[in-house]
Amino acid sequence: MSRILIIAEHDGQALNPATAKTLSGALKMGISNIDLVVFAADPSAVAPSAAALAGVSRVLTIAHDDFAHPLAARLAPEVAALAGDYSHVLAPSTTFGKDLLPRAAALMGVNQVSDIMEVIDERTFKRPIYAGNAIVTVRVPDGGPVVATIRTASFAAAEEGGSASIEERSPQASNPGHTRFVKVEGSDGEGPDLSSADVVVSGGRALGSSDNFAIIYSLAKKMGAAVGASRAAVDAGYVPNELQVGQTGKIIAPDLYFAIGISGAIQHLTGIKDAGTIVAINKDPEAPIFEIADLGLVGDLFELVPELENAV
Repeated sequence: MSRILIIAEHDGQALNPATAKTLSGALKMGISNIDLVVFAADPSAVAPSAAALAGVSRVLTIAHDDFAHPLAARLAPEVAALAGDYSHVLAPSTTFGKDLLPRAAALMGVNQVSDIMEVIDERTFKRPIYAGNAIVTVRVPDGGPVVATIRTASFAAAEEGGSASIEERSPQASNPGHTRFVKVEGSDGEGPDLSSADVVVSGGRALGSSDNFAIIYSLAKKMGAAVGASRAAVDAGYVPNELQVGQTGKIIAPDLYFAIGISGAIQHLTGIKDAGTIVAINKDPEAPIFEIADLGLVGDLFELVPELENAV
């Protein structure tokens, strides 16, 4: 019998919205038995919200001090040990999922399907290739489990209203010992999470410096938006790399996206193709970003952005 296991992404206190979006992708497969596993030092804060997601049959909680900081090297053996009871093992196509699931798939001796953006049936999917310039249909051969990451920008979050049972399980694998948690480094910026924000304000290399990026932060704060950036801005050192939007950064689908001083390289466009409305500000009227923008302003961003902020 087909049964799906979803690896929950969370911060120890709340589920990441990517988990509910992964569930939506799983529901498209037409399989009614869907379990969600929570690895945590103390799963009690996260398990109830996982159980409340409509469509989840059971929530499995596995507690261990090692899971206070979820390292892929530690979690992958646990996932592989659980996988024998499932026909599908899924995770969000986020940094967490992209780090964990390939390791688990390798331990299981199967290939992984990355970035599922459309479900045809329980073993047939569509996924982007060539930086999103082409969409390929892939089918996982019968006889083995489906191990896949779900492109969260392509699915809405599953609704609440469920009442799944919660079952405690014991860890089944030991710490491999070759990887250890040291520390987390990140920006101290305020505002919504970039991966799930409804409004995102991104800046590019045209800002010229990290100091000039202050106008992006200011506009974002005024709008209650998350801050993003192009790879060129990240490579130039204007902002930390966790703000990067694009093929090698975060794939996002906000309702409203501002591309300020961003030329529109294909790698960046891949990260925003599912955005609702795209607004571009660039002094170059021939910039590729205007080809996909819903609204465009041609002019000096250092003049236009403050005007825009005053109008908000």
